[in-house]
Amino acid sequence: MNARRSLPVGDAVELVILDCDGVLFDSWDANVAFYDAVLATLDEGPLDATGRELCHRLSGPQLWGELFAGKPEMLERARVAAASADYAPFYPLMRPTPELRETLERLRAHCPLALATNRGRTVAGVTRYFTLEGFFAAALGILDVPRPKPAPDLLLACLERTGVAPSSAVFVGDTLVDRDAAVAAGVAYVGVGPVSGGDVVIEELRQLPDLLGITPRRSRDGG
Repeated sequence: MNARRSLPVGDAVELVILDCDGVLFDSWDANVAFYDAVLATLDEGPLDATGRELCHRLSGPQLWGELFAGKPEMLERARVAAASADYAPFYPLMRPTPELRETLERLRAHCPLALATNRGRTVAGVTRYFTLEGFFAAALGILDVPRPKPAPDLLLACLERTGVAPSSAVFVGDTLVDRDAAVAAGVAYVGVGPVSGGDVVIEELRQLPDLLGITPRRSRDGG
């Protein structure tokens, strides 16, 4: 595995890549409710404590693989049920991080932003529901790359789409899966929260611009 990349700051930051769940949103309740609803269609009980933790950091296919390991018939049923399930009723359960839009505006005024999430077909739905589409130069999920995180594919695709070198990018995530993806991609990592595995950790996304030395546009323009 590659060594962890040192954190660029100020004008050295040319791309900020953001995870979705746990970084832009507190999605715990929404994700648990969605997967419980899918399990109910299979006449299965709700997620236990381990399943609730897994559904926060794994992609859907990864989660089903964990829940139904050694049960290929149930695994296939779960994948089919999830593929046809509608996540839209659960968007209202997603809680944006404090000052989300203001923070994204401040970051975007400095450099392009990208979204790299282990979500699948709901990537567009989330950005559309919360009217965030215009913030991201690239918004990618697991349907856009061969492998989900912790593989580096999503981050490498964001770099390719924006033409930015790994040394000039920062990835912000909240789990060890995110950290491992950043390390594998050779991108500096900032963790959100105590279980993010980061050497550099913030409590909330709104702290990121100051951490990266990104000043408000008025200050940058000398106004």
